[in-house]
Amino acid sequence: MAFKPNYKQQRNERVRAKEEKKAKKLQQKQQRREEALAAGRKPEDEGQSEPAAEPATETTP
Repeated sequence: MAFKPNYKQQRNERVRAKEEKKAKKLQQKQQRREEALAAGRKPEDEGQSEPAAEPATETTP
């Protein structure tokens, strides 16, 4: 006879895998940032967070 599914264990495995993936992604991001700083350029994330320049608007008298 087959075992009953242990849903709590399965969910814990999914959560653990998700956390590992998230930690790995964060570690890679930090490594890229450190490499960018070592190379003397601005990290990519900072450039994206700056607001875009406002478009020039013409005023009619």
